[in-house]
Amino acid sequence: MTSQAALTPDASTAYAVEILADDVVVQRNVMVRMRDGIHLATDVYRPAIDGQPVTTPLPVILERTPYGKTQRSRSEIEPGMSQPMARAEVAMHFVRAGFVVIYQDCRGRYNSEGTFTKYLSEGPDGYDTCAWIVEQPWCDGKIGTMGLSYAAHTQAALACLNPPGLACMVLDSGGFSSAYRTGIRQGGAFELKQLTWAYNNAKESPEAQNDPLILNALEAEDLKSWFKVLPWSEGRSPVRWVPEYESYVLEQWRQGTFGDFWKKVGIYAEGSYDTFPQVPVALLSSWYDAYVRTTFDNYEGLSRGGKRPISLIMGPWLHGNRNTTFSGDAYFGETAMIAGNVTPSWLEFRRRWFERWLKGIGNSVDTDPAVHLFLMGGGTGEKTKAGKLDHGGRWIEATRWPLPGTEFRSFYIRNNGVLHAAPAEQEASPLSYDFDPSDPVPTIGGALTSGQPVFEGGAFDQREAAQFFGCRNPGLPLSARRDVLSFETPPLEEDLAVIGPITVELWVSSDARDTDFTAKLIDVYPPSKDYPTGYAMNLTDGILRCRYRKSWEYPELINPGEVFQITIELFATANLFKRGHRIRLDISSSNFPKFDVNSNTGEPEGMGRTRKVARNTVYCDAVHASRIILPCVPPDRIINLQKCGT
Repeated sequence: MTSQAALTPDASTAYAVEILADDVVVQRNVMVRMRDGIHLATDVYRPAIDGQPVTTPLPVILERTPYGKTQRSRSEIEPGMSQPMARAEVAMHFVRAGFVVIYQDCRGRYNSEGTFTKYLSEGPDGYDTCAWIVEQPWCDGKIGTMGLSYAAHTQAALACLNPPGLACMVLDSGGFSSAYRTGIRQGGAFELKQLTWAYNNAKESPEAQNDPLILNALEAEDLKSWFKVLPWSEGRSPVRWVPEYESYVLEQWRQGTFGDFWKKVGIYAEGSYDTFPQVPVALLSSWYDAYVRTTFDNYEGLSRGGKRPISLIMGPWLHGNRNTTFSGDAYFGETAMIAGNVTPSWLEFRRRWFERWLKGIGNSVDTDPAVHLFLMGGGTGEKTKAGKLDHGGRWIEATRWPLPGTEFRSFYIRNNGVLHAAPAEQEASPLSYDFDPSDPVPTIGGALTSGQPVFEGGAFDQREAAQFFGCRNPGLPLSARRDVLSFETPPLEEDLAVIGPITVELWVSSDARDTDFTAKLIDVYPPSKDYPTGYAMNLTDGILRCRYRKSWEYPELINPGEVFQITIELFATANLFKRGHRIRLDISSSNFPKFDVNSNTGEPEGMGRTRKVARNTVYCDAVHASRIILPCVPPDRIINLQKCGT
């Protein structure tokens, strides 16, 4: 049942009012005017009595999304559901708890006007939307924001401008701290998920939806083949059919230096931490998500001063899959889900958060542990009926991050392949390998998202398989490659919990003007009946492009043969290495297609068509002691955390 509502002074056209139930109505496609005259399509869900909107002003929950304000969100699924909830179903849950709920299409997406430029319009558009909301008679002046991934980026973007009404936030797996350091680029390299995202979402652009020829052209492209001829350029990409998408992604790719481009509102919350609104923030992510660093950077930056209530939750899942029990090929147990373990449900967590900070309702939000982390590991190591590794794990609680009592221990590489607690006591020969950009090390899982159909994230045995793009020798361990240096500890004599940020310091040289070095932390299972050669499970990884070894702002090419030190920052993790397992560190110079491949020529980012094989060297003598620094938490401290939540 629908009826036509009167035109509001702030909206460009009349809108339809749809009665969803006697107690919930929605005003669809309210066209909210932005400062430049563009109108954004906005759905407003309101409580009702007998189909008539209540007139009492209420707090508002806002989500701004590029994925369609009426579409189902794949992450809005609770245990026992056969499919994700539609956004209308989610809205009704909160409306019935006494909130107004707003979903809005981002600029240039679905029913909104304007041109889509990824991320960069979200700050001003979010601010203008909040300014419009607080002027409406149904708003009591308080706004809470929520949303996953891009809808978390839109939240952080508007908060950087300190909009009127903002009272609390739920940043779920996103909200760029610095897109230059994670999300678009990492360690100076370009994250190729931006290419797959641009291609997949160009199909939903107004151009493609309004012109079958454009949509058919996009559908006809073979994206995997296009990944074999990188870098792309203008008119030479599968996204050329929608030029605005091709344009923005090429610009991101070519902006290699940290400058003004990367300090724009929408992709650089770090620049606004000191002026960020003093409102409560809930942060959620997962160890195999692309936004691990973003989440912890935001936690650290927004915790300064201790005035802002902050909740931090880190699970073992892939991006947004908070109610799953596995990631990739690893099974973490039924307790891995957020529902029933950290909170009764994700809906319930948000409802309680908004009730506390938008309505002032006293509940246990104030006294709940500030930090919930899933500690991976401790399982049987057997293969489950579903064919996955039983890695296991459990939730732990703490008052802050990094965890109290953390000891940062160094493990040094040796030229015999050993990862040792002490550096070499004498001269040791360095280790050299040839890095051929035409034969990069294939990406086998990791902290990834939005990579379909080219790559996938998660935990996997680090051996080549047909399911992974770029694998040429299915069944062969990555450690067998000549351009991969592997270093392992002896079998551990007791369990070791590694919980926190990971750093690798290497002394290196190269005969190229520029090259990359990568690092990967791996939990190595001993041979077993189910896994006769053991199982090398990836935990976290990182990369550094050497031209940025001294500064992100001022790149400097390598003097061939010069020995220098670099630091590779891996994503944080939380894993229990069981007794009998080995800790492994893999060093190489590529991780493709997670990152773009360095041509080794020193050409401008995203532009080079020529390639050079680089002779790269890693040093491990007493003077050049290369190492990985692991955050270790004593076992008795883990027990206390689990039992006491302190």
